[in-house]
Amino acid sequence: MSDDPPAAPVEAARADVPPAEQGNGLIQGLGAYVIWGFMPVFFKQLTTVPAVEVVAHRVIWSVPLLLAILAFRKQLAVFWGVLKTPKTRWLMLLSSSLIAANWLIYVFAVFSDHILAASLGYYLTPLLNVLLGYFFLKEGMTKATAVSVVLAFIGVAILAAGALETLWVSLALAVSFGSYGLVRKLAPVGSMPGLAAETVILSPVALGAVVWFWLYGGAGGFGSSLRTDLFLIAGGAVTAFPLLLFAGAARRMRLTTLGFISYIGPTIQFALGVFLYDEPLTTPRLACFALIWAALVIFSVDSFRRARRGLAI
Repeated sequence: MSDDPPAAPVEAARADVPPAEQGNGLIQGLGAYVIWGFMPVFFKQLTTVPAVEVVAHRVIWSVPLLLAILAFRKQLAVFWGVLKTPKTRWLMLLSSSLIAANWLIYVFAVFSDHILAASLGYYLTPLLNVLLGYFFLKEGMTKATAVSVVLAFIGVAILAAGALETLWVSLALAVSFGSYGLVRKLAPVGSMPGLAAETVILSPVALGAVVWFWLYGGAGGFGSSLRTDLFLIAGGAVTAFPLLLFAGAARRMRLTTLGFISYIGPTIQFALGVFLYDEPLTTPRLACFALIWAALVIFSVDSFRRARRGLAI
């Protein structure tokens, strides 16, 4: 979840999209968010590998796969145009730094048994996006949205008072991914060409990290076992495949519907943290989640009603 999708998807489900296509879009969207939700299970298989090495391999193995997808979709010219345009290239450099930080913090959270903190971060992201849009893009804020933001703020304050040691994980994930979405919204680049440009920009640093860990990292990393190597290589597909599903869903679905199902990812992560990995659901953490869930219900219902009335959401 980013292991979650870009926060600025393509406008979706225009009136000319047939119902059958919208149904296909729903299946694709559900598939993307379910994969993102179960991402902790994948990364838990790599806990013997340093988090930095995991992210480096994720970047390296994503590059050929994304370029192959772009070639199949005849978007390589768009991709090269992104890298050749100075303004867009600088925006991609900034977005690639933000998404790399987000990936690294997320993998660290999974490795250190902070999956609940990670899920909270992605629950917070939609509400943080509202604040970023309000302050940086001069977007309006309804009363219901303002109430949602206040509830979220109270929830974070409760968590800060009772679980400060993991709060930074949630806030760092929300801020890095929310900022990433803001930059991607400012850059006129589609999901796949943009992600390909970001991974190509990151690849020299990632390759340097892979070589360093190969030479000096010790046991447990790439080359330590066939199983570990296969999981590290599969990180490229885990990165690209759900985003490909998401891009298809975004073209076919209403943005409001896509917003509703976006909570599937962090909800699955929450369930995994509590029921599979036995992370403690303390009273401050439960109170925080309750307030965030209430905030998201108010926010989502308001967005749905505004969409039904044909207003901007």
